Amino acid sequence: MKLLIIFILFKNLFAMTGIELANLLDERPKPNDVKSINTMVLINKDKKKKTLELISMSKDDSKKQMIWFLKPRKDKGISFLKIEKEDEDDFMTMWLPGFSRFRRIKASQKSDSFMGSDLSFEDLTNRIIEDYNYKIIKTDENGFYFLESTPKEIESEYSKHITKIKEVEDGIFIVYEEDSFDKENNLLKNKIFNFKKIESYYVMNELMVKNVQKQSSTLLTLNEIKLNNEFEDKKFIQRSLKLIPK
Repeated sequence: MKLLIIFILFKNLFAMTGIELANLLDERPKPNDVKSINTMVLINKDKKKKTLELISMSKDDSKKQMIWFLKPRKDKGISFLKIEKEDEDDFMTMWLPGFSRFRRIKASQKSDSFMGSDLSFEDLTNRIIEDYNYKIIKTDENGFYFLESTPKEIESEYSKHITKIKEVEDGIFIVYEEDSFDKENNLLKNKIFNFKKIESYYVMNELMVKNVQKQSSTLLTLNEIKLNNEFEDKKFIQRSLKLIPK
């Protein structure tokens, strides 16, 4: 009996906390920048599909990102710039060639749909660790952690997230799945992630998002992925949105 008590005390002493897991997830080695050609398939509740093709260029763990749409033809040239900031609102804007103007995405519009998909503008941004409270609500026999993240005082379309996380290599943790809940604490979205190891990095190459309330889904697939392209910061400006890269 004494041996069992000592074992339980030892196990609890070294149990991981929610904030520690969040930090380990954030500290996963990442490339300096990523360029990819992606497809995004939108499926509405009537099973009608729309397929978009786009180019994405990102830097600093996607804190700086530009996206250009190539297909379908009516959306060609629409583009998006995001620059995340810690001490002020993120800068987001879209270039709308049909109107020859930029559309600034305000903080109050971050819950809006991105290009009609099940991803909101908020879904495109990183979460600042200090803005959330964390709690590991359970673990399972397969080595998965279930991390609950609750916004502190930030403006968000979500009341909480429950994220399924696993250690894939020593000290390297990745996300497998996430449930996001609305302000009434009802399940809003389910996200399933797939990662591919490229060089020494685990890079997301597929994301399935299901809006359980609208009964719609979005499948984002990253195809031609190139790492460490040496993108300069000065490239991530509004003017770059007007010219689709090769």
